[in-house]
Parts: sequence; structure tokens; C-alpha cells
Amino acid sequence: MAERITVQSTIPDARAKSYLKTLKSILPTLRLNDAAVTVAYTIGAPLTKQECESVAKHLTNPLTEAYSTVRVLAPESYAYAIEIGYLPGVTDNVGHTAKQTAEDCLGRTFKDGEAVYSSVFIFLIGEVTKEEAESAARELHNPLIERATIYPAGADFKIVVPRVLLHEHIAVDEVNLDTDEAELSRIGREGIANADGTRRGPLSLSVKQLKVIRDYFSSGGGSASGGQKLGRNPTDVELEALAQTWSEHCKHTIFADPLDEVREGIYRRYIKGATQKIRKQKGKKDFCVSVFTDNSGAIAFDDDYLVTHKVETHNSPSALDPFGGSVTAIVGVNRDTLGFGLGAKPIANVYGFCVADPNDATNLYRDQAKKQELLPARRILEGVVHGINAGGNQSGIPTPLGFVAVDQSYRGKPLVYGGTVGLIPRKLHGKKLYEKRAKAGDYIVM
Repeated sequence: MAERITVQSTIPDARAKSYLKTLKSILPTLRLNDAAVTVAYTIGAPLTKQECESVAKHLTNPLTEAYSTVRVLAPESYAYAIEIGYLPGVTDNVGHTAKQTAEDCLGRTFKDGEAVYSSVFIFLIGEVTKEEAESAARELHNPLIERATIYPAGADFKIVVPRVLLHEHIAVDEVNLDTDEAELSRIGREGIANADGTRRGPLSLSVKQLKVIRDYFSSGGGSASGGQKLGRNPTDVELEALAQTWSEHCKHTIFADPLDEVREGIYRRYIKGATQKIRKQKGKKDFCVSVFTDNSGAIAFDDDYLVTHKVETHNSPSALDPFGGSVTAIVGVNRDTLGFGLGAKPIANVYGFCVADPNDATNLYRDQAKKQELLPARRILEGVVHGINAGGNQSGIPTPLGFVAVDQSYRGKPLVYGGTVGLIPRKLHGKKLYEKRAKAGDYIVM
């Protein structure tokens, strides 16, 4: 039995005003007079009425908010309500925090499978039609990671528990790679075949890569001299794991692979090679201290400090989930700064957005059937800006530098850069802080 707690502001709500302003600017003909917001916490765990009340009080600021454990708090009159929540399996940070709050106030730990799920109700006040409410919902959620449910005034609000439901078939399957190149190509493009002939989604593995995997499993793995003979097919789990590990995002295969006349790859020639060339030219005046060996690079600032710098891209993720893609980029390089040497301090963030004109109305799709529409250019730009703000400024690291480049060619996929500058002393108590080596018995701090 799931319980739902809803919380509503008792003072003017900036979130509601923001939704109102956004919708009226995007949909200028929308007859929207006002908007209201209610946050919902759905608890997928058995609670008594007293326990539910206790949790609700801990999730509410009594000076500025009111709560209910029996109904969805709503304005007296509205045309439609839109509930937006995450799809099953999508990380719900607000829900996780609410779960920790619930566990703290109840004095017990939730069991496996018991969780708290967050969602938000947006109430549209005015002469709004169903079609207009649907248009508003499309603007306010990302169908790749979120669900949106539209309710007319007076309708019952269903309790949705977005649990991940595992398939009954939990055994691993062997994947036969001892087949022709046409089938290997299809496995790479469309994924592993199910018993009913459907495919599980692209692995993005080339025929050459699949042949390497096939030969490893059929001929033998282990040591370079041959090692233990496996003599079997890979399982679906093993194949998916290799596809993930060898993906462009993780391995940067496009950067590293031969490209036309650049046989050593653009990374070795233009990034690593250019750096090495400049360092050689500078000779004794080379100010690089750590390059291509740690989580960030470091150069000399003065006799006492080093400056670190790390930049990464999150292009495809930002095309699909702009906020998630860019926030992950910026906190990733924050992490790489902290992970340089014995720990540099992040002092400034930088960004770069190569995007299409936000007014570009071109419709693009992820699939041939044109059912999976890409987000509009405007929403991609808004989302990546929001992500850099959330991952940077809101965590106390200023973002003093960045750029935005606009071109039609970025409509299908933006380039989204996130970077962090750090500062670290050269030495402490005679020990070089920019050098480290992992040893057995070391502690890992997460």
C-alpha cells in the first residue's frame, strides 16, 4: 500500500510564477491567468497513519508550507493539472533525500524495494483547453526520463509508484557470435535478439569489435600468451558490459581511432601531440607539471601553487537530457579536480555550448518511424544552461567564463563543454601533493 504526502506553499510561490512566465512566453495564445504548484512524495512502503503524519511534518516547513496526507492540495479552481514525475529507474534525487528524511524520523531503514518517489503537480488556472494543457505538458517534461499525466478539474489523482519491475526471465543468455558479417552488423546496430525476434537496442559495436570479442571467447582469454581457453559464447550481460566499456563516451574511440589520413588518430596527433610539441619547444621554460597522467592537468602558477584544469564534453547526453547531460559534465570535472594529486580545490568553472538557434523550429527524430522526437533547440539550450548553473554556482563554485556558439549544424547534436580550474599547493610537510600512487591497503573515500 502506497502513501502520498503533498506539500503546497502558503506564501507566493516563485516556482508557480516561473511556470506561468515560461508557458505564457512559449505559448502566447494560451489563456492562462495563473499557476499553482504542489509537490508530492509517494511512499512505496507500509506506514501507519501516525508514521505518515510524522514524515509529512518533517518534509514541510511550517512557516511557509502546508501538507496533506489524505489528498492532493490544489487551488480552489483550475482548468487542468499536470503531474510530472520520473519514469521507473530514473534517478530521483529529491525522492532519495525524502526517503532518508523518512528513515531518520521513523528510526528505521526501509527494506529493499521500498522507496520514496517525488513528483510535482502544476495547476493551470484560466480558460485552458485540453489541447493547450497537452502542449504545456510537452514543454514542461522530457519524455525520455519523465512521465506527464494530465487531469481535468475535479478528477481523482491516481497514486503512481514508478517501481522498476524485473522480467520473470532472470537467467543470462548466450549470444552466438559465430555467424556471418551481416548478422554481426545487425547485432551491433540493433542489439541482441530476443526469443520472439525483437532486439534489445543498439550496442554500437562494429563488426571488427564483435569479431575480437568472438575470438576472445571462442579461442581463449586470460594471459597474452593464450591463457585459459574459454571455448564458449559470451553472455548477454558480458556483451552489454563490453559495449558500455568500449562506447565512445567511455573510450573516446573516435578520438583514438585512425581517421582518414590521420593514422594515429586525432587525439594523439592534435591533442597529445600538440602538447608534447609545445613542451619540447619550451625546453627548460616548460611550465607543465602533470599532463595526461592524472584526473586533471596541472601547470605551475608560482613557486608555491599549481593550477589544474580539466574539460570534458557531454554531447549526446545533453541532446537527450540537456539538464542531466550538462550537470553531469560540470560535476564530473569538479570531481576530477578533487581527484588530482592528493586533492586540488575547485575555484572556478567554465563552459562552452555549441547549439542551434533556439528559435529553430526544425523537427528531428531519433528513429526512422519518427515517433521519438528530439527536444526543441530552445529547450536544449535552456537545459544545458540550467545544468551548468546547478552543478556549478549552486554548489559554491563560481562560473566566470564561457561561450555560446550558434549554428544550424548543431541542431541534431550540441557540443557541451564543462571545465573546472583548481588550485593545489606544490608541497606540504615536504611531500609533493601533485604526485600519488595507489598501493594495496589504501583507503578509498567516496
